[in-house]
Amino acid sequence: MNDGRGIKPLTSSSFYILLALADEQRHGLGIAAEVESRTDGDIQVGPGTLYNAVKKLLEQKFIADVASSRDDDPRRRYYRITQSGCRALEVEAKKLERVLRAARERKCFREPPFLPAS
Repeated sequence: MNDGRGIKPLTSSSFYILLALADEQRHGLGIAAEVESRTDGDIQVGPGTLYNAVKKLLEQKFIADVASSRDDDPRRRYYRITQSGCRALEVEAKKLERVLRAARERKCFREPPFLPAS
């Protein structure tokens, strides 16, 4: 399915990976740690899911493999988001924003502190 703008919808794993790479390049374990941190531990990306998604994102040219200037383990592969990856992330985030707005309009959930109605 296409969103009408030439960009196919992202899987949730791909969305979180692109989001983790939006502010800096990271290696695989760094991506997984960032996803877990940004979601307060609600989302944990295991190695199989992570590297399958990374492979697809590389094929789609949404991320690129980059040489690191860091002095840590030279076997680590670092990734950065590309311009087309930023566009895909933006399209997906806007779609999620519309869904969230619709849920709020339909009062599907309460704003914090999530107390039950009396």
